[in-house]
Amino acid sequence: MIDVRRGADRYEGGDPAAGITTRHAFSFGSFYDPDNLRFGPLLACNEETLAPGAGFDEHPHSHTEIVTWVAEGTLTHQDTTGEKGLVGPGDVQRLSAGSGVRHVERNDGDRPLRFVQIWLAPLAAGGTPLYDVAGGTADGTPYEVPGAGAVLHVRRPGAGERVAVPDAERVYLHVVRGDLRLDGEELGPGDSARITAETGLQVVAGSPGELLLLELP
Repeated sequence: MIDVRRGADRYEGGDPAAGITTRHAFSFGSFYDPDNLRFGPLLACNEETLAPGAGFDEHPHSHTEIVTWVAEGTLTHQDTTGEKGLVGPGDVQRLSAGSGVRHVERNDGDRPLRFVQIWLAPLAAGGTPLYDVAGGTADGTPYEVPGAGAVLHVRRPGAGERVAVPDAERVYLHVVRGDLRLDGEELGPGDSARITAETGLQVVAGSPGELLLLELP
């Protein structure tokens, strides 16, 4: 089954007056839809835009695997385990919240920051918080999220190129940029597809693009 969701239908959140714009793919905070709570272990896929100087002050997380992909700009991260990081385009950041951690996320740069943040339920609750950054992720390089039993694939096809969708029990596809086609459906930036028990699927790029493919148990 392929369930296509349009970027224009995302829940709008954040705090625009503070320079924060958020678009939620799933129920989040006050945006509640009982029919759109999660996709397998995937709890959230947020498109975030932070103006220069804007950010999220220190706040807590627990029992969540948080994966961040920066599309434009540089994200500043700092958490209560002492970890600090600067995350730019092409970098994958992972924060395994474990039994509890607090962190800060900011745009300390001089241009807008745009990133996609994914929240996953862990296979087992608790544990020690863990922070990791994989710099300069090459096209097609898998990034494992072992705490959730998931694998992220970042693909950057050129115009006319085909990308194979992993043959997994569940795959979540998110378009970062470009015009793509999946099983006859045209997809653009912000669009996504929830794919269940499908094999042999391919994405065709109509223009140079960037997409995230998340294999889920």
